[in-house]
Amino acid sequence: MDFKEAITATPSLKNAYKNGLQALGNYSNKVKPTDTKKCEGSVDIDAAVNQIYPNDSRWDYAMGYDGTTYFIEVHSAETSQVTPVLKKFRWLKDFLVTDAPELNKQQKKRFYWISSGGNNILRGSPQARQLAQSGITLDRQLNL
Repeated sequence: MDFKEAITATPSLKNAYKNGLQALGNYSNKVKPTDTKKCEGSVDIDAAVNQIYPNDSRWDYAMGYDGTTYFIEVHSAETSQVTPVLKKFRWLKDFLVTDAPELNKQQKKRFYWISSGGNNILRGSPQARQLAQSGITLDRQLNL
């Protein structure tokens, strides 16, 4: 099942599917695909499930590119924000299991925290290690 099929098989996300990087809106400039033809679409998870989970810390986006699903959180990269982003990550993992099993079945999944500004989390810091151990890559943009 490809990215679009997995999204459309998810009731809370099916109406939020967008072509290319459209779902990322103003943040689409944070993702740099080498071949736009390999973009399989995107979805604004946060906006799509806002009514269902209004009080939860929700992950931002998902996009498909060349057979891989990228989950993207655009957030300020401060050490004080590691805990809130990890909370969103835990929410995403639970959401994938309970609400989006087809999306969860995607074989290749990557998790990215893209800084909305500069990156103030030092490499080798306890916070950077915490992110790495959780499987989240922190960067200024996602180069595909």
